[in-house]
Amino acid sequence: MLPIRPALLALALILPLPVYAQGANVAFGASRDSSGPVEVTADNLSVNQSDGTALYTGNVVIGQGDMRLAAPRVLVVFAEDNSKIERLEATGGVTLVSGEDAAEAERADYDIDGGTIDMAGNVLLTQGPSAVTSERMRVDLDAGTAQMSGRVKTILQNGDQ
Repeated sequence: MLPIRPALLALALILPLPVYAQGANVAFGASRDSSGPVEVTADNLSVNQSDGTALYTGNVVIGQGDMRLAAPRVLVVFAEDNSKIERLEATGGVTLVSGEDAAEAERADYDIDGGTIDMAGNVLLTQGPSAVTSERMRVDLDAGTAQMSGRVKTILQNGDQ
């Protein structure tokens, strides 16, 4: 049996399990009703009636309640009858802000009905002075939680730092 070093044992005891595990559950923003109106602003808009999409480009900012998502390019996919938005696909470097929490990734897919946002590619989540990185993060907007997976790394700040 290998000896356990006191410093490693102390670290293992003070870190919550999800922090150093492959996947991590974290709080993200405040829980909210994801059925509220979605406001989109951008430099350009191109609508394709044949496939039920709208492409926003240039300084795209999407707002829903106190949540903001920003990206250079966002594809809006409508339901077959064009009665509502099914999902938003943001690419080109995405920033998501909800309350005091913020996340960055290469892309984000927002399932409006499901109330989830899947972020992928070099995900960085900041919560106050602490940060978590991973390859993927799924945000559940209704619960105010996120699940991170794919080589999760955490930096925790203690107390007054």
